[in-house]
Amino acid sequence: MIEPAFASLASIWSTHARFAPDRIAAICGNDQLSWRDFDRGTSRVANALLGLGAGHDVPVALAMHNSLEMLQVMFGIVRAGACMVPLSGMLAPAQLAGLLADSGARMIFVSPSCRALVEAADLPADIQRIALGFVAEGWLDGDALLAASPDTDPGVRVGPQDRFNIIYSSGTTGLPKGIVQNHGARTHFAWSNALELGMTHDTVALATTPLYSNGTMFMVLPPLLMGGTTVIMEQFSPAAALALIERHAVTHVFMVPTQCIVTLDDPACGQHDLSSLKALLSAGSPLRADTREAVIARITPNLYELYGFSEGFATMRKPQDRPARPGSVGRPVIGFDMRIVGSDDAECAPGEIGEIVGNGTGAMTGYHNRPDLDAEITWRDPRGRPFMRSGDLGFVDEEGFLHIVDRKKDMILSGGFNIYPADLEAVIGEHPAVQDVTVIGVPHPKWGETPVALVIPRGQPDPDELLAWANARLARTQRLSALELRTEFPRNALGKVLKRELRAALDPST
Repeated sequence: MIEPAFASLASIWSTHARFAPDRIAAICGNDQLSWRDFDRGTSRVANALLGLGAGHDVPVALAMHNSLEMLQVMFGIVRAGACMVPLSGMLAPAQLAGLLADSGARMIFVSPSCRALVEAADLPADIQRIALGFVAEGWLDGDALLAASPDTDPGVRVGPQDRFNIIYSSGTTGLPKGIVQNHGARTHFAWSNALELGMTHDTVALATTPLYSNGTMFMVLPPLLMGGTTVIMEQFSPAAALALIERHAVTHVFMVPTQCIVTLDDPACGQHDLSSLKALLSAGSPLRADTREAVIARITPNLYELYGFSEGFATMRKPQDRPARPGSVGRPVIGFDMRIVGSDDAECAPGEIGEIVGNGTGAMTGYHNRPDLDAEITWRDPRGRPFMRSGDLGFVDEEGFLHIVDRKKDMILSGGFNIYPADLEAVIGEHPAVQDVTVIGVPHPKWGETPVALVIPRGQPDPDELLAWANARLARTQRLSALELRTEFPRNALGKVLKRELRAALDPST
């Protein structure tokens, strides 16, 4: 009897290299990798790691900038059967050292842009630092290591329960947590999103966000699964993204709402042929209604909106969806299930607001070294099946579409009334002088909390006039106590506003 083999992503990539070696797997700047090149490059990384003793389930970290080299290192780690730990180059040195220690990684690949960060982190001597693109004392010469390593298939087999990666959360509501995803979950992520977004071997996907971020994988894992092409931006700019879509006839692109906003405001918007786009996927945070309408009118009608969380759950709204209520973020992606639960942990009726919980094939195996958080995030239905708590509030309408109300922790309780910042942001965002807006709650001696709007403006509007305009359109219980102009917001890699940092700045006691 023939034993069925698990079709891991690495084994599927090898198949693409064998049967379509000259097709283009990845592009970055003026450089490109054929599937043959991608296969050989990831094999060199895998064989080098195996030679260093980093094989099955061994965590291997990387701190690199977007590049073809980073792509090959990431998936070379995977091909070795090791556990990939991608780290942000925007971390503080102490944070990077802390995450490395938490992951258990004893080696880290580093590109020149992240060298200073890693050196400032003062890592323990037993962590092997592998330099790519530079040579320095105390560093292993990674370029020489890879050049000397075989470019043949390392011959490693993995199972669906083996660890694929530890992704550290962006920390919008607290310190980053290590999210462990296995090969089965990552394969489901690739298959399900390829199906939902209509990707094929002809897909050309544009990755506009950092490769270390989980959200970027929407434009990496599904197209590579299908044997398509991923175009990697070294750094995002609206004009460059629009030019790349035209230059490479990009079919799929991922943009967070902030990127959509600045692209719509850029003079280059409307100057490029974007007719190749079959899907613009927006995720990371909800699109305001005015931004959604502008994207459809000025960039592409093929707008997909995804709501989800890195722990492994997602819904998607597609262009063909015509919900009676336009604020929907769609129905669950194939392979996922969802419930809405109230404060009593009972399931809510349709239309009733509660916490969104979800589960499915693509769910994480758990938080790394945090069984306490695994228990905290778990809700069980009457049959005992586990669902993951999102921390977000929403409701399901009579058509089965999910609507996001707000983050549970961002809800403002003022004078006994629940105020959802997203409702206020939608109103304020309609003003033509508002490019972006976020609303937070700050302490108030009478009401307990009160909403304050922070606005990134277009031009130089009068904040008092903006405040009066907004309050004239808000319910009395929603009215703002203040409105401040800002040049930028603190954000994570996917553009989510770090409201905890804004609250802390306005209220040091938080």
